[in-house]
Amino acid sequence: MRKPFISANWKMNKTIEETGEFINSFLPMVKDVTDVDILIAPPVTSLQAAASLLKATNVKLGAQNVFYEEKGAFTGEISPGMLLSAGCSYVIIGHSERRQYFMETDEIVNKKIKTARKNGLEVILCIGESLKEREENKTFEVLERQLTGSLKDISLEGITIAYEPIWAIGTGKTATKEQANEAHAHIREWLNKNRKGADKTRILYGGSVTPENIKSLMAEPEVDGALVGGASLKPDSFAGIVKGARK
Repeated sequence: MRKPFISANWKMNKTIEETGEFINSFLPMVKDVTDVDILIAPPVTSLQAAASLLKATNVKLGAQNVFYEEKGAFTGEISPGMLLSAGCSYVIIGHSERRQYFMETDEIVNKKIKTARKNGLEVILCIGESLKEREENKTFEVLERQLTGSLKDISLEGITIAYEPIWAIGTGKTATKEQANEAHAHIREWLNKNRKGADKTRILYGGSVTPENIKSLMAEPEVDGALVGGASLKPDSFAGIVKGARK
């Protein structure tokens, strides 16, 4: 049985001080949770401060992005080694906002995953279709294309998949539990056909996840957790999602 996994993606929110306030409030709420893996991915400026507060706790630290080179003249970029030095064990790669606003292609995502894994970082790979693509019944086609390109020449070791339908991110619209499970099942089917270890690979749902809908999502057999955006910005809300993920 795959252990539930709940990750917070704070995006471009929270200063160092706000990060400390959140973690100090959040940790007591989940200190007894051992049956759910918990991850927080704050902005890069807060990573080191978060790492010191999360040390020796049941909450892991991740980054929201990484570059595909290990060092060099790449102004403003962050290498895997820098993230490891800051205390990260995970990194989110391929989020739809990175693809949309920063023109990240599956090829770039693939290079980032390879460099992250080479350096020992575990990866949450984000994939998902737009509303137009879903309305044109291209969801499975899009997912397969993203999986094929993003995971080229990469094993599933250290990889978690996050299915995030773009039309549900930050919109208040959530895929129905049946829609989420259907997409997850198709992702796992593709993984089973193309990679070893697919049955152990966790697939998270992302897109307007809340404390109110997490239980119904987690009741679906192929939903192993959630990548949470807006609802992860408040300690009690995120704690509610973590506790609701228990199976």
